Amino acid sequence: MKITKILLNKETKYYYKGQDLHTRDGLIKAKDIDSKQKVKSNKGILFYVLKADFIDNMQRLKRGPQIILPKDIGYIIANTPITKESDVLEAGTGSGFLAANLSRFAKQVYSYERDKRFYDLALQNIEDMQIKNIHLKNQDVYKKIDQKDLDVAILDLPEPQKALKNIRKALKAGGYLVCYLPTISQIQVLLKKTDGFVHVKTVEILERAWQTEIEKTRPKSQMIAHTAFLCFLRKI
Repeated sequence: MKITKILLNKETKYYYKGQDLHTRDGLIKAKDIDSKQKVKSNKGILFYVLKADFIDNMQRLKRGPQIILPKDIGYIIANTPITKESDVLEAGTGSGFLAANLSRFAKQVYSYERDKRFYDLALQNIEDMQIKNIHLKNQDVYKKIDQKDLDVAILDLPEPQKALKNIRKALKAGGYLVCYLPTISQIQVLLKKTDGFVHVKTVEILERAWQTEIEKTRPKSQMIAHTAFLCFLRKI
């Protein structure tokens, strides 16, 4: 079920499900949430009522394996030519977070997941989000890819080199391949096997939030550091 409203109190987000909302900062009545943009709890704490959007609903989906984080997803989208005319493949669907984000920018997303447990989880998440342009497949890209003339392929797999032959057949000339790999040794193995592709770049993205209170503005002590390397290749 998609959420239609959220409540914000400082940096804390609450999801409204049509009933009175119980929080650590007090109780907010459903009738107030339905009729107002600003509400106070029974403890006098102020909350802002906002319409829930795509990101709000994404953040509440069920998770299985580790997801690709927004910092990496954004870089992938910004560094590949994905448009509303693009057909995109991803493999290693997991919980479906990357596929859901890609669906906002691409024409069609073909997502391969060989583990039936994760396939079922991703399918439920995609149905909950009511996304229509994701085609989820319980198949192994190491063995076969059904699509042709793809613009972009993204592999969140431990051994992407095993899929390169199939990916090359599926991509358009000049098409982009992005491999998401946690360790540099995996990158080294991949780059020894990339016949038919040219290496564009390999990067990692770090994200550090700031504490922005009056007279107390500084970087937060914790940050989202290394998650994985992003290796960009193009078919030649």
